[in-house]
Formats: sequence, C-alpha cells, structure tokens
Amino acid sequence: MASSDVNRNKKYKIKAPMGDRIFDICNYTFMILLMVVTLYPFLNVLAVSLNSSQDSLKGGIYMLPRVWTLDNYQYIFKEATIFHATLISILRTVIGTGLTVICSAMVAYSISRQEFVLRKFITLAFILTMYFSGGLIPTFLLMRDLHLVGSFWVYIWPGLIGVFNLIIIRSFIENLPDSILESGKIDGAGEYRTFFSIVLPLTTPVLATVALFSGVSQWNSWFDVFLYNSSHIDLSTLQYELQKILQNSNTTAGTSGMDGMISGASGAQQNRVTPLSVRATMTIVASVPIIMVYPFLQKYFVKGMMVGGVKG
Repeated sequence: MASSDVNRNKKYKIKAPMGDRIFDICNYTFMILLMVVTLYPFLNVLAVSLNSSQDSLKGGIYMLPRVWTLDNYQYIFKEATIFHATLISILRTVIGTGLTVICSAMVAYSISRQEFVLRKFITLAFILTMYFSGGLIPTFLLMRDLHLVGSFWVYIWPGLIGVFNLIIIRSFIENLPDSILESGKIDGAGEYRTFFSIVLPLTTPVLATVALFSGVSQWNSWFDVFLYNSSHIDLSTLQYELQKILQNSNTTAGTSGMDGMISGASGAQQNRVTPLSVRATMTIVASVPIIMVYPFLQKYFVKGMMVGGVKG
C-alpha cells in the first residue's frame, strides 16, 4: 500500500509554475554573482600579498598567486614593535568596545524613559555634537588639560559614547513593550535592576551591532595615535605601525629607481617588495582579525531579525 502511494505521488507530482522557476533561477544567479563580486576583491588582495613582488608588477594576478612567497609578510613583521602594537590594538578594541557598549546603553535607556524630565534637552545636546565640533586644536588642548596625552586612556574616553550608536540603542529600547518594564517595577526592581536584568538581555541584538561598529572603529583607528602618542612607542597601535611602514615603503620606492622596489636586507638574502604588495599585505593583516570576530556576532543579528519578525 505504501509503495503504491509513493508511485502515485511520483506520477502526479505537481510542478512549480514557470514563473516561480524563472524567479528561482534569477535569484540564484543574482546571489552567486553577488557572492563573486563580494569575495573577489578580498581574494585578489590576498593573492597579491602572497605573490612575489617582482612578479606582481607584471599584473595578471586574480584570485591565486602566481609565484608563492611570504616575503611580504616577513617585511611587515620584521619590525620589533609590531607585536607589542598588536597587543595595544587588541586591548583598546576590547576595553573600548566594552565600555562604549555599556555606557551607550545606559545613557540610551535613560533618555528613552518618558518620565525623565531632561530627556529632550540631553538628546538635543548629543545630536548637536554630530553637526558642530570644536576643531582639532581645541580638542588637542582639551586632551592635554585632561592629562590624557601620552596615556592609553586617550583611546577610550573621547569616543566613549557615540551619538549614532546612542540613537540606535535608544530607538530599540523605545520599541520594547512597556508591560515588560512595568512588570519589573511591580516586582520591586529599581532602575539598575531593570536595566541589567531586563533591558540588557532584550537589547542583545542591537548591542552586538553597536559592538561590531565600535570594534571596527577602534581596531582601524590610527590618527589619534599620531596626534597624542606618536612619541610614545609603547602606546603605538598596529594600524599606526602599518601606516608608518606604508609611508616608509612609498618614500623608499620613490627614491629607489624606476622599478619602485624596496630592498630589505635579511641576513645574506634580500627581500624586495613594492608599495603595491605592502598595501595588500597590510590590508590582510588589518582585516582578518575583524573578519574572524564576525561569525561570533552573526547569531545575534539573526536573533534580532527573528525578534523583529515576531513583533511585526
């Protein structure tokens, strides 16, 4: 009996309408092309970083190196300060991101409460800072008067609360059901208990998004190192060291002849690199750590989409 039902289902199998099949084909084709367009630039830069610099000058490097070598990475990591700078970058990214997320969430929760009298004034004051700035020199003088110049905390305190992140978190909190917060107050929870026990768990998706924004900004930042800590090697970051290497490679290549090569002696062997290969290698070194972090935050993005779908 069961076999006859299967045969009957195969015989009378319903085919999808022609319009649906055409849509699926177009959808799959578009997604494949989008994936290729997204991945190709990164794979091309990776191939150039792993290819011989002399051979890269000939062009024609696409997704695979033609002459494999690690000389470009040896040129980057030969600097003695590069590993200490990487540690400083990791510390400022972890500490800065953690403090930015928690402080932005606390301020966002405060200005999202209707019973807070100064919520509109404080919101306006924050928004004005997005359009008006004191300028570079007053900012430097302020950091100097606060004794932050030459300190690790100059990477943390000035950007502790980002207005854009603040608005995102506040909008998310305002869309939370009031009944959940009121139930906490009925049970005797104060503002701190409500925030840490109710609001923070519910806002995990948006906090993960803000954490990614802040983490990328902290990791890629180098100009503040140039302004405040350029004379303090022990506070230099990976991005600033890479920037110095790139500047040095461009300067050296400009005075090294028509081939644009940079000679770096390593024992009896000379590694010859070009600014093109240095830029490609720097891009890989700077971007891979952030790319590795994204999968750990992706589940929170998916959760946020599911919550939004249920609420809608």
